[in-house]
Amino acid sequence: MATTTPVRQSTPPKSAAPRLRAPRRHIPGRPRRSVLLTVLTGVVLVYSLLPLVWLLFSATKSQEGLARSFGLWLDSDFDLWANIADTFAYQDGVFVRWLLNTLLYVVVGAGGATFLAVLGGYALAKFDFPGKKAVFAVVIGAVAVPATALAVPTFLLFSKVGLTDTPWAVIIPSLISPFGLYLMWVFASEAIPTELMEAARIDGAGELRTFFQVALPLLAPGTVTVLLFTTVATWNNYFLPLIMLKDPDWYPLTLGLDAWNKQAQTSDGDVVTNLVLTGSLLTVIPLIAAFLLLQKYWQSGLSAGSVKE
Repeated sequence: MATTTPVRQSTPPKSAAPRLRAPRRHIPGRPRRSVLLTVLTGVVLVYSLLPLVWLLFSATKSQEGLARSFGLWLDSDFDLWANIADTFAYQDGVFVRWLLNTLLYVVVGAGGATFLAVLGGYALAKFDFPGKKAVFAVVIGAVAVPATALAVPTFLLFSKVGLTDTPWAVIIPSLISPFGLYLMWVFASEAIPTELMEAARIDGAGELRTFFQVALPLLAPGTVTVLLFTTVATWNNYFLPLIMLKDPDWYPLTLGLDAWNKQAQTSDGDVVTNLVLTGSLLTVIPLIAAFLLLQKYWQSGLSAGSVKE
């Protein structure tokens, strides 16, 4: 008896349904992308860089080229190197003197302010003493007071002791940085473990050795951050030297370039707008270089200590 094998009926292949791409899931801990925030950031970036781009193009033009060309483009004559040479040679090279004065104010004033802020912030963060809350209130109040409000009282005080029209009239007020002190206070509270200081003391290290060999390396990001802030504030300082100094030989760059710009308003003054713009470009370059070289310390200094583990 022959057996028949059942014939398996083949079913027609189903048409492949289109796959829908699953929406991206938000990973916890990762910030969401915001189109509005990206657009706003781009607008702020353009707003910040546009004056620098205009300054860069303007420094390449002669006095006549500034009037006949568009501000955000080059002129037919490229006079950048000639403008730089004329800036350093104008009025017997007084620009070099102003540059050295600015470096003096920054090194002594901003450097001293940073050192005092590191010392004060470390002491306020790691030591307990009577009146600490009062000191905190004074520091917060000093941060809230604008520097221009203290300029006139400072001038009256310095005029009584005979320090006006001297470099000390600019250096001494620059040594005080309430914001830098507060920033180092907050940073040192989180950056320096108390256990590490106690271990150093058990090993026989004194307070100075503990500070310089244990605490100071841990405070390097915050120190660089405060140094950048005080350097920019001292480098761009204008109002304080304006009321304190009369001798052009002690002018910083900000006051000297303003004097060049104002001499065009006098009857016999030279119009040197191209030299003012070139000098402004040369003034900005050191600050840009400082931020580019120290930005990794600056970024870590802003973020370190912001999250408690």
